[in-house]
Parts: sequence; C-alpha cells; structure tokens
Amino acid sequence: LVPWHNLKKQDENEGVRVENLLFMVDAMLEEVENKKKDSNMPNFQTLQAIVSHFQKLFDVPSLNGVFPRMNEVYTRLGEMNNAVRNLQELLELDSSSSLCVLVSTVGKLCRLINEDVNEQVKQVLGPEDLQSIINRLEEHEEFFPAFQAFTNDLLEILEIDDLDAIVPAVKKLKVLSY
Repeated sequence: LVPWHNLKKQDENEGVRVENLLFMVDAMLEEVENKKKDSNMPNFQTLQAIVSHFQKLFDVPSLNGVFPRMNEVYTRLGEMNNAVRNLQELLELDSSSSLCVLVSTVGKLCRLINEDVNEQVKQVLGPEDLQSIINRLEEHEEFFPAFQAFTNDLLEILEIDDLDAIVPAVKKLKVLSY
C-alpha cells in the first residue's frame, strides 16, 4: 500500500503479522494528518478567486468553459513559442533575444525588401515609362466613363445584352434600311 516505506521483509514462509499492519496503518494516518497541517494548498476562496480571474482575463462566461479555454490558451502559447523560435532561427538571432528585437528585425527586413522591389520596378520601367503609364491611366479615367455610357445606350437601343452583338446588330439595321 505504501511503496515509499521500506519494510524489512521477513522470511518468505512466515506470514504478515497483525502488529506490522497496525504499525503501517498508524504511520499512514500520521502522514495524512501531517500533510493536512503542513499543506500549502490554498483555501476554497483563493481557488475561486483564481478561476474567476481566469474567466475575466480570457473572456470565459461559464465555469464549464474554463478547461477548454485553458487548453486553447496552452495550445496557442505553444504555437507562438514555436513561431518565435523558428523566426529567431531563420533570422539567426540568439534564442534569448526579446520579442522587440525579433519584431524590429522582421520590420527592417520588410523595409529592405520593399525598397528593393521599388528599385527593381523603376529600373525595369524607367522614369520616362512610369510617367507615360501615369498619363495613359489619366486619359483612360477621362475617356472610359463616356465610352461606357455610349456602349450602355447602344445595348439598350439595340435590345441586346452582349458587346459582341453590337456590330452584327448595326449591320442588320444597315441592310434593313436599304
């Protein structure tokens, strides 16, 4: 019953004595009583306050939701720790570096990449090409609304639904007019 107690084994052929059993039971009772007195176990009100605080921190309305939310928090914490370790390894940062260092390193890396992409676009297009693209977009913004209105009117007048049907409908009208 009490494997942590070292009892002297008697001869295999000899049975267990009642006195030894009584001694063991007394020793177990004494241990239980000592544990109750020396225990650091918080009282019920403290445990209730801890659970209530957890419910407030993690937005858990009912007591039934505490354990699932604890598991969810634990799982998310593990995922975050893994992500941080992986990023530290990829960026060759010391494992003891703070999250602030990690975030600023990722930010610097993103800025470098964005600057590099902007430079590459400018090199491919050239400054003159970039301005001509801007000019064409401005012309398109002026021309397109008028063209769209004209096309919508034609579709309505010709009583058709498809842009590809405009030319055949106009040809048909031309033939009918002769």
